[in-house]
Amino acid sequence: MASILAAVPAPRAASRDVSLLHLYLLRGAYLLLVVGLSTSVWPALLHHQPWALTLSPWRGIGTSLIAALPILAIFGLRYPLKMLPLLIYEVTWKTIWLVAVALPVWLRHGAIDDDLGATIQACLLVLPFYLIIPWRYVFANFVQQPGDRWK
Repeated sequence: MASILAAVPAPRAASRDVSLLHLYLLRGAYLLLVVGLSTSVWPALLHHQPWALTLSPWRGIGTSLIAALPILAIFGLRYPLKMLPLLIYEVTWKTIWLVAVALPVWLRHGAIDDDLGATIQACLLVLPFYLIIPWRYVFANFVQQPGDRWK
């Protein structure tokens, strides 16, 4: 039994990998998600915006997915490193949207309307997250560590 336990690498200690200042920056990012998304997305859900009455459910689905983020980000205030996949998800989907949706519209039309511009501004708020996410920690703990067993 001892030989089996010795073969399993110990998880890296967060306190050695990420500074206290960095942990507070992460908590600030989670707080931004909690406050920003709670005040912008949840009122739309609770007051049944006109898109909720349309035949296409996709706008409501997208809003519901985004509404889940501030709820999960609350856990990030307490466990900033354990909830890093949430910040990585936030950075990823917004980057994909900016590159795959907003950029082609701008390149094709040479201009953007007010609604698209507001969404672009909201998505660009994620840029500081690229600096806040401790990428060495992410690589060491999510890429280099062995995955959970399959059987």
